Amino acid sequence: MNPLEELIAKRVGRFGPLPFDQVMDLALYHPELGFYATGGRPGRREGDFITSPEVGPLFGAVVAGALDRWWEEMGRPDPYVVVEAGAGTGMLARTVLLAEPACAKALRYVLVDRSAALRVEHGRALDLTPPPFGLGPSVLDADGLERPARVGVGPVVVSLGELPSLDRPVVVIANELLDNLAFRVLERTERRWQEVRVGIDADEVRLTEVLVPAEDDQVQLIAALAPGAPPGARVPVQDEAGRWLRRALHLAAPGGRVVAIDYAARTAELAARPVGDWLRTYVGQGRGGDPIERLGQQDITADVCIDQLARVRAPAVETSQADWLRSHGIDALVEDGRRVWTERAAVADLEALRARSRISESEALLDPTGLGAFTVLEWTA
Repeated sequence: MNPLEELIAKRVGRFGPLPFDQVMDLALYHPELGFYATGGRPGRREGDFITSPEVGPLFGAVVAGALDRWWEEMGRPDPYVVVEAGAGTGMLARTVLLAEPACAKALRYVLVDRSAALRVEHGRALDLTPPPFGLGPSVLDADGLERPARVGVGPVVVSLGELPSLDRPVVVIANELLDNLAFRVLERTERRWQEVRVGIDADEVRLTEVLVPAEDDQVQLIAALAPGAPPGARVPVQDEAGRWLRRALHLAAPGGRVVAIDYAARTAELAARPVGDWLRTYVGQGRGGDPIERLGQQDITADVCIDQLARVRAPAVETSQADWLRSHGIDALVEDGRRVWTERAAVADLEALRARSRISESEALLDPTGLGAFTVLEWTA
């Protein structure tokens, strides 16, 4: 066993088999031994998996255009607060700012990530400002006196470990965050739904799965959402994602919005699929092993259950990433790239190469068998 597995084994010895969500949360977010504390991250070269911002700057440019549209709809507020939850290395923020959106001078871009190691990356890649500056309608000066927040000074970038508390409309964006929030796992047996927990084998040398009777509220939820699940079916119970959505909607406040981008499905769909198809692990750009093996050394992720989130509030928008990107102008950006490449191909300078890369980037982002099939969910507050 590695050190994290030994820690979990000790907890099993003290408390009995642990729910999968507790094990997953430790595996990903333990401050010293978790996957994201020990080097796990997205990235094209050295990362363990690739998200849309790592494909290239095109995704950030489209998001920048969406931020401009929402800014206009909100009446061009200044400060204009955008919170990116699960910001990772800060790549999306970097590419949004690179696109120079019209809202930039009003923009307060808040990166949020639980991982202290990833928050260090924010400071390396972006010029950060201490959190109190400009996030509210007022700030404290050097004498501790309250004064209005400065306007027209953006973009201002802040890095935090958790969602802030603000009293103004906010745009909250979560790109591939909800799939990493810990969840419990239930299995349908011949008699009833059972909960999959993590115990230790008789020789006390490795962690193993243990089935225990599921709690009544979980059984009622899953029986309602996946009534025809056959014996052997497994599904996640994503209470933590629901709690996150409640906090995000509260933060967005009246006039703001929450946007989540992820691979998603409905609970009954997952019940009909092999568990390894929706509960996945990644390491070193490839698929990992069993979710309770190599804990802390591989990413653990699952499809997000739209119907479970809808129990908090039904999304106002549910669409594919490909269609969402098209609705926010990706085709025009690609055509502009083609024009620049045609004009400057003979020069082959950096501007020309960046323009040409938009074509390949768009193909990856719109791929109906890959990133293009991701789901975009929007809630208006």
